[in-house]
Amino acid sequence: MSKIKVVVDSTVDLSEELYKKYDFDVIPLNVIFDEKVYEDGVTITRDELYAQVAKTKKLPSTAAPGPQAFEQMFRKWVDQGYDVIYVGIGSTLSTAFQSANIARGMVGEDHIFLVDSKNLSSASGLLAMKAAKLAKEGKEPKEICAILEKDVPNVVAQFSVETLTYLHKGGRCSGTAKVLGHLLHIRPHILVKDGKLIVYKKPRGTMKTAIDGQIEELKKALPNVQMDNIMITDSGATDEIRNYFVKEVSKLVDPKIIRTTPAGCVIASHCGPGTIGLLFIKD
Repeated sequence: MSKIKVVVDSTVDLSEELYKKYDFDVIPLNVIFDEKVYEDGVTITRDELYAQVAKTKKLPSTAAPGPQAFEQMFRKWVDQGYDVIYVGIGSTLSTAFQSANIARGMVGEDHIFLVDSKNLSSASGLLAMKAAKLAKEGKEPKEICAILEKDVPNVVAQFSVETLTYLHKGGRCSGTAKVLGHLLHIRPHILVKDGKLIVYKKPRGTMKTAIDGQIEELKKALPNVQMDNIMITDSGATDEIRNYFVKEVSKLVDPKIIRTTPAGCVIASHCGPGTIGLLFIKD
């Protein structure tokens, strides 16, 4: 049986408890303020990021680490006799996967296995958690990757956005749309489809109304939903909103499989505070 190490990047947005439970090694992506580079979750926290945005009135940029960071991580484990499976942000959303692929060639392709999640945040985290579970069950790396690749198109990743300010500053929302969104209380329902972020719906009203729309998507998918883990991930939602979400999802599934996790700095840089999502894998 192979010794397998699952490596993730910082965009998988899991809790410290889950990082420890699955023994993930994490490669941080970069957050850049005025040419100063920070490592997501290492040298900058989400709260520090929001404070910097409030102070400077500017959004940071984000960047994937180069191949050298992946090479160093991969080589560390291969030199100890491990096969490495990397699961992180999708190839259409970041150059991280490209860097990982280059590093694979540098270290040796026989022991490095890459899974393109075509997704982000804890949607990628769900796949990484499944990889670790399958490895613990004794499955070989190629078999694990084949199973995950079948799951990739069945991962549902959706988010409701509290404020359009970050999308606007990041060039993802026009000024007019920002103003109208504020006046009409629109909470965009963002869906990841084919590796791209799309505005799926534009519900008006409170965040609870927006959350109800996400829960409807879960209802539609039942009973064909994998019941290992269901994620509720946020970039700084209030306790009231988070608790409401958990309570409503608990009416549909066993509360023991619901994981509430925080979005890291890279995801928060693009969606802003208050964003919250429901993520799961369909059978």
